[in-house]
Amino acid sequence: MVRRSISDARKKDTREKIELGGLIVKAGLRYEKRALLLGLLIDAANRMRADDNERLRLMAIGAAAFGDDRA
Repeated sequence: MVRRSISDARKKDTREKIELGGLIVKAGLRYEKRALLLGLLIDAANRMRADDNERLRLMAIGAAAFGDDRA
């Protein structure tokens, strides 16, 4: 039972990582260097923490991008 639980957790973790990688591809950043990607994410996280409006602005951009898929 414990072994199955660990296996399920690993599968869930792997799936989340694949989905997150898909976001990088969707954003058009597939071929960028990892340091740049991490810098972008850290910068965005800092800006969101400092300004709730920035979080809303970025959320709107992301929602619009996902909306394009479902059209």
